[in-house]
Amino acid sequence: MRLADVSPATAAFFRAVYALPLLLLLARNHAVPAPLRRLAFAGGLLFGVDLVLWHEAIDRIGAGLATVLANTQVVWVGLGAWLVHGERPATRYVATLPILLCGVLLLCGIGDSAAYGDDPLGGAIFGVAGSLAYAAYLLVHRRACRDDARPLGQLRDATMGMAIAALIAGLSLDPGFALTPSWPAHGWLLALGLVAQVFAWTALSTALPRLSAIQGSTLLLLQPVGTLAWALLLFQEVPSPRQLLGAALVLVGMVLAQVRRS
Repeated sequence: MRLADVSPATAAFFRAVYALPLLLLLARNHAVPAPLRRLAFAGGLLFGVDLVLWHEAIDRIGAGLATVLANTQVVWVGLGAWLVHGERPATRYVATLPILLCGVLLLCGIGDSAAYGDDPLGGAIFGVAGSLAYAAYLLVHRRACRDDARPLGQLRDATMGMAIAALIAGLSLDPGFALTPSWPAHGWLLALGLVAQVFAWTALSTALPRLSAIQGSTLLLLQPVGTLAWALLLFQEVPSPRQLLGAALVLVGMVLAQVRRS
C-alpha cells in the first residue's frame, strides 16, 4: 500500500508544495537572519530525504511498523546531541542499543512466515535509513529555531528544502513520480500538508528549542504508538506476533535510552 496511492517521492513533494502557500503567508512578517535561513533550508533537505525513505518503508512494511522504525531517531538524536552539542546521555544509553537492535531484527521478518508487509526486510532498511535522516533534521532544525519564539520563517525555509529534496529524488530515483494531481489522493496530501507540515510542525518548531534534544525526540515517541493503533483500525495492518514483539522492544529501548539519572 502506498500512502495516498502515490509514489514515495510524490507524497513527500506535494506535502511540501501544499503547505508552502500558507507558510509563506504566515511567515511574511517574520524576518530570519541569513545564516539561520540557510541552516533551516539544509535541515529541510534532510527532512525531504527522510520522508521519501519513510514513504518507501510504508510501501514495504506498512504505516505502523514503518513509523516505529522511523522513530529510532531518538537514539541517533541522543548520539548526535552528545557529539555536536555536548548533551551527554545517561550511561545506560549504550546498554539499550542491543535491545533496539533485537527489536529491529524482529521487525525485519527474517524467518517469520507470518510477517506483515510485501518486503519486511527492505522496509526495515528504508525505515532505519530514514530515521538517520530524521535525526539529522531534528538536530539541524532545532539549532535553526534556537532563541526564536516565532519559528515560522525557519519552517518555511525548511519546507522549501524538503520540496527540492523530494523533487530531486523523484526525478532521479522514483519511477512512479508524477506531477499531475489526482483525486482523492491529492486531497489527502493537501490535508497532510496543512495539518502535519504547517500546524503540527509549527508547534514542534516552537517547542523543540525549549527542550533538550533528547527530551524533544522522546516526546515524538507518541507518533509510533499512535500510528500502530491507527494502522490497525484504518488499514487493517496486523503485524505478526514476532513483529509486535520487535515493535515493543524498539519502543522500550528508545524510552530507556532517554532515562537520565535523577
